[in-house]
Amino acid sequence: MKGRMKWISLVVLLFSFSLLFGCNKQQETAQSGDKPGKIVIGAALPDFDDKWLSYLQDGMKEYAKTQKDVEVIYVDAMNDANKQLSQVENFVQQKVDAIVLIPVDTVSAPQMVEKANQANVPIVVVNRIFDGVDKATAYVGSESIKAGIMQMEEVAKILGGKGNIAIINGQMGQEAQIKRTEGNKQVIKKYSEMKIVLEGTAEWDRAKGMSLMENWLQSGKKIDAVVSNNDEMAIGAIMALEAAGKLNDVVVAGVDATPDALEYVKQGKLKVTVYQNAKGQGQAGLETAIKAAKGEKVEKYNWIPYELVTKENVDEYIKKWQ
Repeated sequence: MKGRMKWISLVVLLFSFSLLFGCNKQQETAQSGDKPGKIVIGAALPDFDDKWLSYLQDGMKEYAKTQKDVEVIYVDAMNDANKQLSQVENFVQQKVDAIVLIPVDTVSAPQMVEKANQANVPIVVVNRIFDGVDKATAYVGSESIKAGIMQMEEVAKILGGKGNIAIINGQMGQEAQIKRTEGNKQVIKKYSEMKIVLEGTAEWDRAKGMSLMENWLQSGKKIDAVVSNNDEMAIGAIMALEAAGKLNDVVVAGVDATPDALEYVKQGKLKVTVYQNAKGQGQAGLETAIKAAKGEKVEKYNWIPYELVTKENVDEYIKKWQ
């Protein structure tokens, strides 16, 4: 009888352990955020209010809709690098399957890549390149310096290789600002009769571009061309020049070929822009992240080429947004 009781007690004890172990495993799964059969991607974006980046996000969302069992969590850093680092750390803690990162700046970005790598979470950097990007799982985007070169070469052609140039920078320190401006200056150096007379930042913003241009007009300096790191600032400059009755005397150039900008090109007010495929970058970035999450091999660098846009071919690019 005693032997039978001991046997029953042992069975009950083993059953209790199995229940406890099962509960603990369920808790671990719940805490990790794992969803059986579902891939969860964390998308760390720098600024939801940025117009061009909103098109990139649209590209991600459109691609996500075509994917079965994929969930994308979008977070807005509001252009705060410390906030973005915290968001990436949260993604790591949530054990997402992969991270898509568009860094706020190039200084903090390597630390975010390192955080993901330490946790063995694939991280795909999109749009903004930086020293150390090779440590990320992959990069998807365009080479910013090429945009600056293409843009300035067309301006030089329009001006006949001579004139006073004003450069409007985006947010200082960001990769696109640094490299596009570097591309501009590389071209200007080739022409002995071209020189930079003014340079300032409008932080990618239309209203700030307008304000900066108004200040430059008050300076009295002769300006033959305004070369802007993006279309939004270029449009702001156009508005200021138009209000002052001087738009016909100045060549204005931008980058991105956004829908708004293309209308200005069609009207002949924006002479040059460079098409940067926002939706294409967003789609390719998310596609690469999903592949990496599945353990599939991905290319380290995935280049989306820039394309020159002028009044002659603008209708072709307007169609791309329709």
